[in-house]
Amino acid sequence: MYSSPLQSTGFLSENFLLKSEFSQILYHTYASHQPIIDYHCHLSPKDIALNRQFNNITEAWLEGDHYKWRAMRTMGIPEKFITGNSTPELKFQKWSETVPYTMRNPLYHWTHLELQRYFGIEELLTGANGVDIYNETNALLTSGNYNTQGLLHKMNVETVCTTDDPTDDLDSHLQMKHSNAPVKMYPAFRPDKSFAVENPITYKAYLEKLGAVSGISIRSFEDLLSALQNRIDFFDQMGCRLSDHGMEKLYFFKNGAYSISSLFHKVYQGEELKIEEIEYFKFATLLELCKMYASKGWTQQFHLGAIRNTNERMLSILGPDTGFDSIGDFEQAAPLAGFLNELDKTDQLAKTILYNLNPRDNEVFATMAGNFNDGSVKGKIQFGSGWWFLDQKDGMEKQLNVLSNMGMLSCFVGMLTDSRSFLSFPRHEYFRRTLCNLIGQDVENGELPADEEWLGKIVSDICYHNAKDFFQFA
Repeated sequence: MYSSPLQSTGFLSENFLLKSEFSQILYHTYASHQPIIDYHCHLSPKDIALNRQFNNITEAWLEGDHYKWRAMRTMGIPEKFITGNSTPELKFQKWSETVPYTMRNPLYHWTHLELQRYFGIEELLTGANGVDIYNETNALLTSGNYNTQGLLHKMNVETVCTTDDPTDDLDSHLQMKHSNAPVKMYPAFRPDKSFAVENPITYKAYLEKLGAVSGISIRSFEDLLSALQNRIDFFDQMGCRLSDHGMEKLYFFKNGAYSISSLFHKVYQGEELKIEEIEYFKFATLLELCKMYASKGWTQQFHLGAIRNTNERMLSILGPDTGFDSIGDFEQAAPLAGFLNELDKTDQLAKTILYNLNPRDNEVFATMAGNFNDGSVKGKIQFGSGWWFLDQKDGMEKQLNVLSNMGMLSCFVGMLTDSRSFLSFPRHEYFRRTLCNLIGQDVENGELPADEEWLGKIVSDICYHNAKDFFQFA
């Protein structure tokens, strides 16, 4: 039987976030050693397949991480030290000077967890020791076992699912499929551009690209669906078991509200659609895609609620996905219900994970999931983990509590990183500690029985086994 570890109350101690003895038992015995299935991330498949060796900590830690960029901008640091042409050393130094001021932001916890778990550095990062830590981490990153696959293996990552456009050739996935790498990598199908008809010029250029890779000349809506089915078939052969969509909200119309063939013709001819026509096109295309997912037995993911690229000046300078997005305020419940019901009516609703970005809608999403669980699959419709601005302690706790109150926490498929950084996997530890603390506190409060074996099984299921059973990777 487990013996309780030494009680330690220092910052990031072995019992960090674990406020009761029972929570410590749950974490150290049942959660900490579980492999990681990271079923949604934005890591580069090429970097994984080629086993990239980073030249320095700035490459590994700061490139592409808009969480850190936002913090640095808030501190008044000029863009040349963030995404600009300053040296890696100076960029890291500016981040080092920023870190102490991120206290109470999750970046403060994540930063020091990552320094500890990957590099064994227990010092607090500051401007004073930034140069020393830069040199120390660089020395490790340029050694053999700190390549991308080594970094994943170090965190006990068993599986990662990247995010891939239908036009991607998946050559990196093919390379990994035939390798002896310590981690399995699968694509996830992200076809948002296939219905991004806001700009007819860029949309037609995308259709040409999709047509070329699928071998189908796309001149009609039916051609579009044929091309998408072709790519879904290919992705499925490459081990894909998930799709993903990032949208403000799902749309719902009564079928026949518009002629989808006519709308396709208009946009193909370069005519801009009206707002409601754009929304109908998205609805009609996504509906057909979701039927394809169901036929493959895939899981579909919907990340809903972000308002993106709000700063037009910075968008024109830096492009999208550079840290100028936020939580949006959209109507979610009625169109979400209508869309899921439209698929369920014909029993073509695939396994689904719903992620919301506005915590106002936690209860809406959690109860909506329950509407469409039909007994065919354990946890068929999931209220997904805290995402983006909500993947911190407070957001995780709210998601876990709402899921517990409105659904079945025991059926939850757990955490993901949603990250572009190979150093972000301690976020799984952060989640696991938060989960174990919540359950442990319930035991201390007499709200759950002190049944270590049973609650330990629930914890290990949420951390690993539920996801493994749910996604059915090859």
